[in-house]
Amino acid sequence: MEKEMLVLAELKEGKFEKFMGWMQSDEGMSVRKSAAYPEKTVGAVIPDKSGVMFKVFVHNEEKMKELVSGTHPLGKPIFDECVEKMTAWDLTKIEM
Repeated sequence: MEKEMLVLAELKEGKFEKFMGWMQSDEGMSVRKSAAYPEKTVGAVIPDKSGVMFKVFVHNEEKMKELVSGTHPLGKPIFDECVEKMTAWDLTKIEM
């Protein structure tokens, strides 16, 4: 079942380019694909590049939790080097 989540990543100083480069690399894409649909992801960058925000469409919540907590085996090195803190929220649609 697909679930919508919002992920906020606070990055270490000067690590924006390294983090985003990895996220777009073949390895990063394979990690992202293990948890969510990268082609549906909506991203935004904090103006000073100290963080990024993603709306993701998750198909494997356990893998997403590994990514956000920094425990995913392939994602851990880049997480440790670049990420200060990452937080995720479940999103639910509100009928108006």
